[in-house]
Amino acid sequence: MGEWQTSMSLAEPSRYPPDFQHYDYVNPDAPKGGKLNSVAIGSYDSFNPFVVRGTAAAGLANFGGGLLFDTLMEQSTDEPSVSYAMIAEAVRYPEDESSVTFRLNPKAKWHDGEPITVEDVIWSFDTLKKLHPQWATYYKNVVKAEKTGEREVTFTFDQTGNRELPHIMGDLTVLPKHWWEGTGPDGKKRDITQPTLEAPLGSGPYRIGRHVTGQSIEWDRVKDYWGADVAPHKGRYNFDTIDYTYLRDTNASWEAFKKGGLDDYRIENISRRWAKEYDFPAFKNGEVKKTTIPDHQVESMQAYVLNNRLPKFQDRRVREALTLAYNFEDMNKSLFFGLYQRMSSYFDNSELASRGLPDERELKFLEPLKDQIPPEVFTEEFKLPVYTDNQSTRDNLRKAYELLQQAGYERKGSRLVNAKTGEPLSIEMLGDDPTDARTLQPYADSLKRLGIDARIRIVDSNQYIERMTNFDFELAAMKYYPQSMSPGNEQRDFWSSGAADSPGSRNYAGIKNPAIDKLINDIVYAKDRDDLVAATHALDRVMLWEYYVVPQWYKPEIWLAYWDKFGRPEKSPSYSGLDPFSWWVKSAEPQKDAAN
Repeated sequence: MGEWQTSMSLAEPSRYPPDFQHYDYVNPDAPKGGKLNSVAIGSYDSFNPFVVRGTAAAGLANFGGGLLFDTLMEQSTDEPSVSYAMIAEAVRYPEDESSVTFRLNPKAKWHDGEPITVEDVIWSFDTLKKLHPQWATYYKNVVKAEKTGEREVTFTFDQTGNRELPHIMGDLTVLPKHWWEGTGPDGKKRDITQPTLEAPLGSGPYRIGRHVTGQSIEWDRVKDYWGADVAPHKGRYNFDTIDYTYLRDTNASWEAFKKGGLDDYRIENISRRWAKEYDFPAFKNGEVKKTTIPDHQVESMQAYVLNNRLPKFQDRRVREALTLAYNFEDMNKSLFFGLYQRMSSYFDNSELASRGLPDERELKFLEPLKDQIPPEVFTEEFKLPVYTDNQSTRDNLRKAYELLQQAGYERKGSRLVNAKTGEPLSIEMLGDDPTDARTLQPYADSLKRLGIDARIRIVDSNQYIERMTNFDFELAAMKYYPQSMSPGNEQRDFWSSGAADSPGSRNYAGIKNPAIDKLINDIVYAKDRDDLVAATHALDRVMLWEYYVVPQWYKPEIWLAYWDKFGRPEKSPSYSGLDPFSWWVKSAEPQKDAAN
């Protein structure tokens, strides 16, 4: 069955010993106290993040537990693809990886003092699998969860050799069966399949405190939190209160940050602000500081995402033409102060990104699909168009127009129309914040030069979430959910045919391609790290050459600005780069005795 262990790794072995007490970068004696103020955008109407309906409040998460819930194992902030014991004090699995068994920590308990049980774990798995298409896809190959000891739960798989499945089960968010199956204050039985505004019972470092629906939510630190001294949490979650205030858009959040009191730190994502606008009084007098931190995580795809479910985007020549029409260089120069790099992979900033032509290992996965994938995969290095001057602009737009002609479009006056039906080619470009127009408009202008009727539509954040959840869009500028250094089952939720028509899945582009389904399985069943990297390269290549999205940009560093009210560890986590939960409020530090 394998030996009991306190960590799991899909890449390099953990650099921490089995009995480690805390991450190297944290201050294990960080004082507790004070408040962290944060801003959230839009509003919320639910404390249940596990269902498709509703917008969950800040601090909740449908993956990883958020502030309220713990997981069986916890993904490391300091190493890629490593998880450490949390609710489970140990884990083991057989050499063929046909199952995994977790032994629960006897100290693990809910906020009401009840112990976390094997029954809770089994109920959580069975329930989550039914609640959301994301989990149905994620747990597709897990056929059974059963109690195999007083504190032991075993998950059995329908296959062997899937290295990621034991780790996936370690990520399981454990929910309190007795609370969800009980009755609420209104005397009615609770229903986990529906949104709720009753604060759920949790097990994590915080519980829901004061809140005004849609406007604010306060999280209170659990003073007798069972996991405070478990290694992944020691020296972390130091704030007594985490307070989220909802504002209408990112402009309002920027003004709130400058003023102080509502937002204590921000990860800046607007280059103009970073380069030019940190000149307000609090920054000049030293109350606000800013710094850059290297980002070693995989940069997941950020792009103008095309809804490939729509007939107008189902011709690859149209999609390639839309990619040719995007002038990144001009936008980077005029809007971004040259601070961004072009996104050229679904796994950028990592060894998982494909480069050059496929090597022998990649060809092992690609050659069986030769008749199903673009021939350029084998003969050309994928390169995005480059705009350097007026001539390159004319060349790229001419190539784009030729592709559109080949796809059956022609110019009639100033409009591009379907040569057979006369229907104009139009694209609605969806955003959820007024600032989105800044990066949508230049692309829309370029498309209009081809005769495409490109229109920008800005909606509020709740409507945006609803439309994206139900794939009710044509083109949306967005960043995909973070990728890891060990891709696996989650790729099905991103790109597989099975997820394309499941509302709530993350296959926003609506990809339905048997070749991509096969490459996802090659990733899931990779027998070692070399095969995993090669299969990921192969998937990356095919998706790039299919032009499902128009890649945008990324920056290989984190832009951090913060009010100087925090104590921070001397080091940052080497993998994630940033861990605000390892900070503390200076005012909570013990006061030194005054000199006599």
